Amino acid sequence: MEQAIFDTTLQDSQGTEVTPIDPNAFDLDAYADYESKLLERNKTFTERDHGLLVYRRVRANGVFYDKCKDYRESLALQLGALKASMDFKADIANFLEPWYGIGYIASCFGTRYRWLLGQAPSVDAKFSSAREILDSDYIPIAQTPEGKYNLEMIEYFMDQTKGKIPVSFSDLQSPMNMLTYLLPVTDMFMEVYEDPEGLKGAARLCSELLIEFLKEQKKLIGDALARPGHGFASSRVFTGIGLSDDTSIMLSEEDYEELFQDLDEMIGDEFGGFAYHSCGVWEKKINMVKSYRNIRCADGAFSIETDPSPNNPEHFADPFNGSKIVLNARAVGNVENSYTAFEKLWRPKQKLICVTYCKTPGEQEKLYNLLHEMEEQDS
Repeated sequence: MEQAIFDTTLQDSQGTEVTPIDPNAFDLDAYADYESKLLERNKTFTERDHGLLVYRRVRANGVFYDKCKDYRESLALQLGALKASMDFKADIANFLEPWYGIGYIASCFGTRYRWLLGQAPSVDAKFSSAREILDSDYIPIAQTPEGKYNLEMIEYFMDQTKGKIPVSFSDLQSPMNMLTYLLPVTDMFMEVYEDPEGLKGAARLCSELLIEFLKEQKKLIGDALARPGHGFASSRVFTGIGLSDDTSIMLSEEDYEELFQDLDEMIGDEFGGFAYHSCGVWEKKINMVKSYRNIRCADGAFSIETDPSPNNPEHFADPFNGSKIVLNARAVGNVENSYTAFEKLWRPKQKLICVTYCKTPGEQEKLYNLLHEMEEQDS
């Protein structure tokens, strides 16, 4: 097997170079027809307790960095990605993301995005305690400059695509993640012990602000909404809401369950269930993730080319087998390396989405066929 490494020279290890397409030149009807032919497979998958789908993610380079600053450029790049995706054999259609950074919660408290050359927008944490957050004035996300721009972005996407293309929510962060845009992470961890009630109150406030903002987004997107959203294979017929929860792996299960788990569930209740994502290795949180009362899906990286600290697929296979929880497994790599990761994950009662990044349609078709042959052998 070819020795694989994480390529540190890439801006985005999961990115694909695409040719941008002006909305007026994009064939909306052709893509809508392409998507519609896949929706029945998606629906069948949701109704069954087990199964396997293949999703070739085409993630346009730059969209999740500085290219989000101009939503016209972002849409053109993403339309180029949608066009390119149609050449790759898959079971799930790609979707549009109105991505405009992840620190928007800070704008409620007066912090603006900072733009460094070639980078995604960042924010500086302005508070040093949970009590400062709770005592501060704030406004709804939709009334902030960042929130307004994000809603304008969605309106532009919807106007240009006429509701014919699936569109997700913006990038959504868990309550714990959102707190790190308000508090330095070291201060947040101190609050776990010094003021847990205050910390939970601040996390609840962030959750309520996020829910309010998502309801505004949902009004604009309507029936085109693809779920769970950013980082997940998403479809109009899937359910749940994906939250990035990377900081959860740095906190004990006991503390996380006491302070944050019910807030994740609260957000999930509003949007059809909860979908968990964390970068890096989160195998020690498997039991916690499975314990969510409304868990629908969990996402992880399972190859070294995807993440410099990928999960070991063998540690996930049995715990998720028969759980009815969708495992959204990302594996950048060639056919052999990707297939090896997915093969180790697969069990007869697994509900698995194999997220692939093959460089050519020919390689993708080969991997697609291998994966479904693997599924059929156990059917």
